[in-house]
Amino acid sequence: MSNASSSPDQPPRPPDEAPGRTGARRASAALRRGLGEAARWSAAAGSGLAAAAGDARTEPLFAHAPKRWMRVLPYVIALGFTATLIPVTTQVLSNDYGVGGGLAGAIGVAQAAPLLLAVSRPLAAWCIMIVADVLGTIPLFQGDAHHPSPWTPMVVVGYLALCIALALRESRRTLIGVWLVTVVASIGVGSFRDSTSQDTGVLLIVLSGGVLLLGALLRERGEAQRRLVEQETISEAERTRRTLLEERARIARELHDVVAHHMSVITVQADSAPYRLPDLPGEVREEFASIAAGARQSLTEMRRLLAVLRSEEAQGDLTPQPGLAQLQQLAEATRRGGVPTELSYPELALVRQLADVSPAVDLSAYRIVQEALANVVRHAPGARAQVSIGLEEDALLVIVVNGPAPGPLSPLESTGTGHGLVGMGERVRLVGGTLDVGPLPGGGFRVAARLPLTAPDSPTV
Repeated sequence: MSNASSSPDQPPRPPDEAPGRTGARRASAALRRGLGEAARWSAAAGSGLAAAAGDARTEPLFAHAPKRWMRVLPYVIALGFTATLIPVTTQVLSNDYGVGGGLAGAIGVAQAAPLLLAVSRPLAAWCIMIVADVLGTIPLFQGDAHHPSPWTPMVVVGYLALCIALALRESRRTLIGVWLVTVVASIGVGSFRDSTSQDTGVLLIVLSGGVLLLGALLRERGEAQRRLVEQETISEAERTRRTLLEERARIARELHDVVAHHMSVITVQADSAPYRLPDLPGEVREEFASIAAGARQSLTEMRRLLAVLRSEEAQGDLTPQPGLAQLQQLAEATRRGGVPTELSYPELALVRQLADVSPAVDLSAYRIVQEALANVVRHAPGARAQVSIGLEEDALLVIVVNGPAPGPLSPLESTGTGHGLVGMGERVRLVGGTLDVGPLPGGGFRVAARLPLTAPDSPTV
């Protein structure tokens, strides 16, 4: 009677199939379809993230580390995780979740092997791992419902290790996308788990978010420090270069007086030659007139060059350039500044030879002593200084030695140019000499310059 009342459109149920088994099969099919959709969605999202970060670096993590063991460390860690997670995952899936040995091994390899790729391409490794983790949950729902789900403990450990690699390489926007996909995947596969099992979806969401956030903060802090160091290095190089250029311009301005003096002498001699030598031929008189005109033109061009070298704030200095004859006044001024200074000249028989020193060497020697004493006043106030001027064959020796400061150091104002060792080095190069500077073993500092008595014809300034 009941058979007659049934709808003719409903297919007859096989006699050996119970209604409970039919419901379980339909639930399993629905589960597979839902997980398949979640897996495809996760794969599509991961592919989008990979495409968005297609210009990311592919060099290994810590590739620029100074030591070799630091560059090898990411490979060792990735290999250690992979070698540990594959057998553990296989054994746990086989014993606790009832997954077949072959399938359990395949899932273990798919979920752990991407960690090896994470050393150089963490985002690509994540795309593979998220798909493998989602597909790996399908067999878990058919086993014992009392074990953790939807993620096994091995999945959580491997995923967190991958999150560390991602945080060390990818941008903040990419990390947010990775975490959102993790949230969606965890909620999606977690909706099919049994209510009596321990939920690991929330655990993975919280831990992965914390690891990504902490890693991103550490990476950004390291990048900020690296950029700060680079900027400081660039600034220091620029300061050194600017100081060097300023010192060279100052030297050029000072040498203007020396060159202008010689050019003026040439002009005067050329103009006065026809009057001093009345019997000169006409061609010679014209030659002297041409020489005088060229010298005057050179003086005009030199004044134009000096106007370019002189800053807008600087005023023309009419004071004659100092030399070795003014060292005594310099030493007295330094003593008044609180630095006991002794000055020793060569023997009296050699003083006359100092009068034949070229103007450039004379000026350079004075400036070197001035800068050396200024450094003593600035960096070692109260220390005793010894200035020695000597002659050695065809060279002038300038030596300034100071002892350690008697008290605590404190920066003081000085009368130097402010360019210190840079200015000394440029002035020594100007006349073709050598400079030796450095601290003394017992404290203090030593400056020793050897300057040719005659400056080279073509100095490099």
